[in-house]
Amino acid sequence: MQTLGVLRHGGADPTYRTDPDGTVWRGIRTPEGPATLVIAARPSSGEVNAEAWGPGADWALDSVPAMLGADDDPSGFDPQHPVLAKAWRDHPHWRMTRTGLVMESLVPAVIEQKVTGQEAFAGFRALVHRFGERAPGPGVERKLWVQPTPEQIRLIPSWEWLRLHIDPARSQAVLRAAQVASALERTIGVPHEEADRRLRTLPGIGVWTSAEVRSRAHGDADAVSFFDYHVAKDIGWALTGEEVDDAALEELLEPYRPHRHRVQRLVAMAGHHRPRRGPRMAPRTHLPR
Repeated sequence: MQTLGVLRHGGADPTYRTDPDGTVWRGIRTPEGPATLVIAARPSSGEVNAEAWGPGADWALDSVPAMLGADDDPSGFDPQHPVLAKAWRDHPHWRMTRTGLVMESLVPAVIEQKVTGQEAFAGFRALVHRFGERAPGPGVERKLWVQPTPEQIRLIPSWEWLRLHIDPARSQAVLRAAQVASALERTIGVPHEEADRRLRTLPGIGVWTSAEVRSRAHGDADAVSFFDYHVAKDIGWALTGEEVDDAALEELLEPYRPHRHRVQRLVAMAGHHRPRRGPRMAPRTHLPR
């Protein structure tokens, strides 16, 4: 499911599983407790079936429509560029997800700051396995996990973060967020600009991290991941044939406001990216094992 795919952090994300038929399994930390949620699309009938287990089952089921894009409003979006117009035609049913869970998106987003995807996904996976818990019900059989609570995160000592290959800059940002987790969760429902302002009052939460959170937890269709290593270059290549920097990207996307993230996602789903040159960034090797 394309709408839910952005909630997966790497192919081995322990909180997210998919079956060969496209059925999605999620381990979720809801306000009412952990839950296992399974969502299965039935394209032939136009139906979606969902089941959930655990203390947070009711909350998880109530969140399914928004998670699948029911709250997303693409009206007014004009895919002016031929690349965007084709992508919009090719993905007519894609919508912005809205999970309503800030910490669920913030923790992996912080861990993904300024490192390779390989290192980020490994760190998040290790955090969940070490300090999270198995998802309830059939989630145990599916080897599905739920992220640790903010309380559990606050108790993780500094040396454990290093063993997870998460350096102090990122671990401190996660800890600061965990200390005010309740306030961060209350940003759900406030205007997107205000949610961005509140998120970025925390040291270590900048433009990129806020956008990564708002595009998932808040369903913000205008949340552009500025200062990403690839986003500006890939969108620039798709729309102009040349790589651009973030300043040029901001100018390029201005006509699409308030749907700038929609442009970012359509370019990604269409597989447009500039030609890769040179070796990939190597994971760091100086952190303890």
